[in-house]
Amino acid sequence: MKSILFLTLVAIGFLSLQTGTPPALSGASGAPTSVADTVKTDPETGLAVDNNLALVRTHCTGCHSTKLIRQNRFTRDGWKQKIRWMQRTQKLWDLGEAEPAVLDYLTKYYGPDDKPFDGRRLPLRTDRWHAMN
Repeated sequence: MKSILFLTLVAIGFLSLQTGTPPALSGASGAPTSVADTVKTDPETGLAVDNNLALVRTHCTGCHSTKLIRQNRFTRDGWKQKIRWMQRTQKLWDLGEAEPAVLDYLTKYYGPDDKPFDGRRLPLRTDRWHAMN
């Protein structure tokens, strides 16, 4: 049984190397599902493709990697505060009329997300501890 499982995993790994992408997974309905997000991403930056992507690239990637954008999840106000901080301390220029569009983009694709239940239990809410004897 272990050898069958091992050979299956090796075959899946080999197929993913051949195609360059992992094989599709089957969902409950039998239809293929992807591990990746449903949002199309720019292959060069990894950012979500949108009409405002060019603005974000122009104003953001001159100073830092897009990884800094992708790893954060802020509200519109949170992104605005980050922009103000960069303007105060990092010499970011005034975004002018582009600022609302940049904020719209950042909030839409990199705003806080309500993650669905991932199978883990919520943290215990009690502070009562039982005495260990």
